[in-house]
Amino acid sequence: MCIDYRKLNAATRKDHFPLPFIDEMLERLAKHSFFCYLDGYSGYHQIPIHSEDQSKTTFTCPYGTFTYRRMSFGLCNAPASFQRCMMAIFSDFIEDIMEVFMDHFSVYDKSFDGCLANLEQVLKRCQGVDLVLNWEKCHFMVREGIVLGHRILEKGIEVDRAKIEAIRSFLGHAGFYRRFIKNFSHIARPLTNLLAKDVPFVFDEECLEAFHTLKKALVSAFQPLDWNLPFEIMCDASDFAVGVVLGQSKDKKHHAISYASKMLTSPQLNYSTTEKELLAVVFAIDKFRSYLVGSKVIIYTDHAALKYLLTKKDAKPRLIRWVLLLQEFDIEIRDKKGVENLAADHLSRMKFEETLPLPIDDYMRDDQLLMVTTAQPWYANLVNYIIAGYVPEGADKRKLAHDSQLYL
Repeated sequence: MCIDYRKLNAATRKDHFPLPFIDEMLERLAKHSFFCYLDGYSGYHQIPIHSEDQSKTTFTCPYGTFTYRRMSFGLCNAPASFQRCMMAIFSDFIEDIMEVFMDHFSVYDKSFDGCLANLEQVLKRCQGVDLVLNWEKCHFMVREGIVLGHRILEKGIEVDRAKIEAIRSFLGHAGFYRRFIKNFSHIARPLTNLLAKDVPFVFDEECLEAFHTLKKALVSAFQPLDWNLPFEIMCDASDFAVGVVLGQSKDKKHHAISYASKMLTSPQLNYSTTEKELLAVVFAIDKFRSYLVGSKVIIYTDHAALKYLLTKKDAKPRLIRWVLLLQEFDIEIRDKKGVENLAADHLSRMKFEETLPLPIDDYMRDDQLLMVTTAQPWYANLVNYIIAGYVPEGADKRKLAHDSQLYL
């Protein structure tokens, strides 16, 4: 839930309690061999709000007005208050056996037994003050780990490779629309400098400003629909997700209309490459159905085999069902190299968690199903031949005799 606390924050006297210096904290961690990384469960909500101040957090919704009894996200003093509380709880442990940054607790030592003993002290302290930890995010007795975007291990501090890949992927996505972004190279320079070899990864204010500028430019690249032009869908599938981009080409320039991506479910992770690529097309058709019905649709994919699936008769039942779904639309499939399909490629490689992941709707809609009725079932001639040897007029007796051997 998101609440606008800007007016409350403007009237609040600011708490200037300092957060730890990250560089110093990481240097102290890197000198050790064993680590335990603990994470607070719903951190802010573990801090109660004084009864006299709870009314200040009042918010309105369709069901009435409510107030928070626990510290809420969005309050300007929440980070400082939480850090002060954690420092008070672990004051005699900090810089000795552990480091604390908000709800991230790092316990360390140079020996396994020493780290285990330190962990026992910290857990007893958590138990004594009713501080709840998130079991799923805790890591015990490890030799290395990611702390605030840095890889910590005994020999020193390294850059988290995931951050490099994320920035490279984002720049690839933005670069796909660079013709719509004036001075793209100049704007993206702080981010591209982070990708250089042997350069310290420091995501400073200049990098943040470049990121927000490119993000704003990507949104402004969207154009209004032109129902006289065909729609273009760029699809791509990775091992764990599918990504699609809906757009149109005007004056030989591609304009984005909407982006979408979806994580694959456990059964879908076992699909073949062809099945995943066709599933991306099915996902795009279902996602943008309201735009595409009755319109010309051009689908760009880097998987050439999809062009032939629409006419293949002996495919898997699952693929046949998807092809039947697509027959409702005026579709043309074209090849597009992966390096020219960066936007969809970027979306298909984004990892995100869904609390209740809904599968891609790849089943026939009820209003698309038609009942086919005939005067007699398809096996009538086989039954008559097996039981009575009857051969209807115009039928091939040899074929009937051959086919009847497969049935009882």
